[in-house]
Amino acid sequence: MWPCGGPRDTTYNRGMTHTDAISIDPDVQGGTPCFAGTRVPVRSLFDALKRGRTVDYFLSQFPSVTPEQVTAVLDRASEMLIVAGERE
Repeated sequence: MWPCGGPRDTTYNRGMTHTDAISIDPDVQGGTPCFAGTRVPVRSLFDALKRGRTVDYFLSQFPSVTPEQVTAVLDRASEMLIVAGERE
């Protein structure tokens, strides 16, 4: 369940961008994109969603990841898909 109306609710996002939410550091998980300040790969969110897990379940399994980080990553993924669709 998403607080404040869902992931597209800008009052909830508070301006976090994907660059705030993701870090790529060769010393952390071999440079795999991770949620900033954690060792949790971003891919693990998409793997969980692919398996039918909810965002709340993902957050309960990875308490170091914030809901704002998840929202920023999902917003960026959505933007990228929209842009890719417009190019076709």
